[in-house]
Amino acid sequence: MQKARIKLASTDIDKINEICANIKEIAEKTGVQLRGPIPLPTKCLKVTTRKSPDGEGKASWERYEMRIHKRLIDLAMDERALRLVMRVPIPEGLNIEIEMVE
Repeated sequence: MQKARIKLASTDIDKINEICANIKEIAEKTGVQLRGPIPLPTKCLKVTTRKSPDGEGKASWERYEMRIHKRLIDLAMDERALRLVMRVPIPEGLNIEIEMVE
């Protein structure tokens, strides 16, 4: 059985949850089998910089962190359901990838 694998990635978890809810709704409406959303490990990108621009003063540091949240959804192959998923408005800053797997 063929299925569509949808990978979502974003720094904003609310956007991911919103899109996942939309895809779940489409699956319920069309009656196709849905697995997920499966949470994948969150990637944390960290940058540490020195607060003072020159080398003098006290050694204080600023730490910045960006988290990339990921979800995986498997949707049974159905042309109508896939068309509806393609029409879902994708907010800015959200990366979506759809691939067909056996």
